[in-house]
Amino acid sequence: MSLRRRDFVRHAALGAAALAAGVPVCAQPVWPLDPDTTTALGSGSYARRPEVLRWAENAARRRNLDVAWVQQAIASANYQPRVAQLILPPARRSAKNWRAYRQRFVEPVRIRRGAAFWTRNRALLTRAQQQFGVPPEIIVGILGVETIYGQNMGNFRVLDALATLAFDYPQGPSNAAERQAYFRDELEHFLTLCQHIGMASGEPRGSYAGAMGIPQFMPSNWIRYAIDFDNDGRVDLWESEADAIGSVANYFRAFGWTPNLPTHYAVRLSPSISQTDLDALLAPDILPTFTPATLTARGAQPDAAALTNSGLLALVELQNGDPSMPGNAPSYVIGTENFYVITRYNHSSYYAMAVIELGQAVADALT
Repeated sequence: MSLRRRDFVRHAALGAAALAAGVPVCAQPVWPLDPDTTTALGSGSYARRPEVLRWAENAARRRNLDVAWVQQAIASANYQPRVAQLILPPARRSAKNWRAYRQRFVEPVRIRRGAAFWTRNRALLTRAQQQFGVPPEIIVGILGVETIYGQNMGNFRVLDALATLAFDYPQGPSNAAERQAYFRDELEHFLTLCQHIGMASGEPRGSYAGAMGIPQFMPSNWIRYAIDFDNDGRVDLWESEADAIGSVANYFRAFGWTPNLPTHYAVRLSPSISQTDLDALLAPDILPTFTPATLTARGAQPDAAALTNSGLLALVELQNGDPSMPGNAPSYVIGTENFYVITRYNHSSYYAMAVIELGQAVADALT
């Protein structure tokens, strides 16, 4: 770990706690300008964009940061065309395919690495379940899907990735303005975190969307949910598996995880279900909306355990390719409120099922 990375994690616990508590950054020492910002700037540098530097000044005042430091940090950021390309959804050439998606994540490498991760962190996973109510298989599933337990944490400079998406988000999608605003907010959180804990803004590396560490936390989530679970006085989501475990568990509890509630139930559709009823059941997507009685009345037949569920449920459809082809009928499950909590990490039913099934596959490998 580099000196700057050590500085980052050494102060992260104090910094994140102070930020979450609303302690003004100006109450802390003002850190010197990043050495990165004094070097020659590339052809894609945001130093050539007056409106970006004005944004940096305004952001600094909003966040109570040192204006010169923020402007120098933003001036050192470079537009990354690869980031702008990767953030766009791929062109849909065929129907979604749950079986193909599942094979990407519930596969031998992740299962093998997951079993090793679970074995060496068994006590920490047990403590996380006792403290936060989140079972080991869900935490293991998340970390396996996200980074293969730290193997693939991303190699984009977080500063470049966030600046690209904050100031040059591709304008094709209908929600481009909303997404650009989101990434500007994340860039502010990132700079706030960096200045508060004395981290050079050009140091951290992560995903093309700016997510960091083993659990791939965005900067705002680092501030809100990352915790020092190994009690060494710092938060280190890059190298501390303990902190990654505790932070994921803390994240899920914050979003309403219910201990001992299944994530989903099996279901079959009545052969006589009407398209109108099916459309009505699928309309809320992953949002739990229906009682067991409503599901049954509209032609969805959950297994017996779902009928005793006291919370709301969702009928989740997982497509398996072109439904007109033999053997490609969609798969269905009944999602609970815990299934919905998993989708707060990534708003996709396919993602949630991959997390669930990878975690279960790892658990089965240990028996």
